[in-house]
Amino acid sequence: MIARILAGVALATLASQAAHAEQDPTETAFRATYKELVETNTTLSSGSCTLAAQRMGAHLKAAGFSDDQITYFATPEHPKEGGLVAVLPGTSNAEKPILLLAHLDVVEAKRADWTRDPFTLIEEGGYFWARGTLDDKAMAAIWVDTLARLKAGQVKLRRTVKLALTCGEETSGAFNGAEWLAHNKRDLIDAAFAINEGGGGRTDGKGLSEGGHLVAMSVQVGEKASQDYRVETRNAGGHSSIPVRDNAIYELSDALLRLRDYDFPAELNDTTRAFFARAGAVYGGPAGQAMQTVASAAPGSDAFKQAVALLDHDRSFHSTLRTTCVATMLNGGHATNALPQRADAIVNCRIFPGHSFAEINTELTKVFNDPGVTVTTTDPDHPLAKAPPMDPTVIGPIETLSAKYFPGVPLVPTMSTGATDGIYLEAVGIPTYGAPGIWANPDLNGIHGLNEHLEVAALLKGRAFLYDLVLAYAK
Repeated sequence: MIARILAGVALATLASQAAHAEQDPTETAFRATYKELVETNTTLSSGSCTLAAQRMGAHLKAAGFSDDQITYFATPEHPKEGGLVAVLPGTSNAEKPILLLAHLDVVEAKRADWTRDPFTLIEEGGYFWARGTLDDKAMAAIWVDTLARLKAGQVKLRRTVKLALTCGEETSGAFNGAEWLAHNKRDLIDAAFAINEGGGGRTDGKGLSEGGHLVAMSVQVGEKASQDYRVETRNAGGHSSIPVRDNAIYELSDALLRLRDYDFPAELNDTTRAFFARAGAVYGGPAGQAMQTVASAAPGSDAFKQAVALLDHDRSFHSTLRTTCVATMLNGGHATNALPQRADAIVNCRIFPGHSFAEINTELTKVFNDPGVTVTTTDPDHPLAKAPPMDPTVIGPIETLSAKYFPGVPLVPTMSTGATDGIYLEAVGIPTYGAPGIWANPDLNGIHGLNEHLEVAALLKGRAFLYDLVLAYAK
């Protein structure tokens, strides 16, 4: 009986693959590339980005890339955190290349916590399930597939197309391939602009295969910078049998409560102003009107303040409008029977473009308003955020293709409140944009959490969209 069931499953799988191949002969190859990449463990603890890069490089070699068109990189200190850069030459010497960027590493995933094996790609219920199905191996596999198809098809390109697959995006403080390339191989990745993760689409809560609908597509134009600060209190301590109010833990707790109740001032840049203006027309109702008011009213005016107050009830809008800082780690005391001599916390800030790390340090010190509380900036993991321009030569093709692939779905520019590797490219003068095309549900489909998944239709349509986008820029 079991053998009969397994035979039936195998036949159904073969029939499904045959149907895909009949529709698009290249889709079967793409699915194999995607599966191989997803099933290559690239966690920091036990995986290898270097192996993933080698496997993706093999696909490019099979498509016709020569050895001198593929550069593998890794450092002796981080042998498993390597990556690759591939170059597909164009015919023009006058136009600068475009760069396609994606990261190979994924967030840790424990098998005991997941419903399915996180490193076995499973297609079920209209979704692909596994760690990295969305973040960011979908884009990485699409970029590899795009270059392989262009090379194998001998497509004549006017502009050179480069691909960088890197490691370290998901782990603060780890070796970061994008940062290493920016500092050590700037000429290798030189480009007029880069296309990266950070954009995408959102559904109304259900996947399209479940009867849901797309409510918006977004193109990321800029992001915040992430920076950690150590907040510390010290005390002489003493025996816990004779407590006093002057307690390092209490003093730190009071400081953090003041931070909890503090909002950095609301502000806008070109990207967020355009986001609120366009998205407000889609939202409608009081929230939509408040979004349009924020975009048009003078900052600091009563109308602006009232609109901000309404939007601040939405945590996403609240973060988009300002720098945010939040306590994420705590440590204190040295013995269970002693008054604490020291207590400290890590405060993670997501800094609105245009503000320095030192400026936010000063602001936090003012918020705590206590000479006994010290604030120190940890070693910066990221450069300061620089928002790229709303360049029509970059945004225009995205708008045209978005209207073609997603008719009636609004395209809105967004500023990421998280962080991507684009910040390293921006720091060395390569404007970086997050492309739309692949969509997710509002809960982000489990990325960074349990049971990460991606709708099959989102991957395949995103693949077609991004291939055409590269052609629009390069052909």
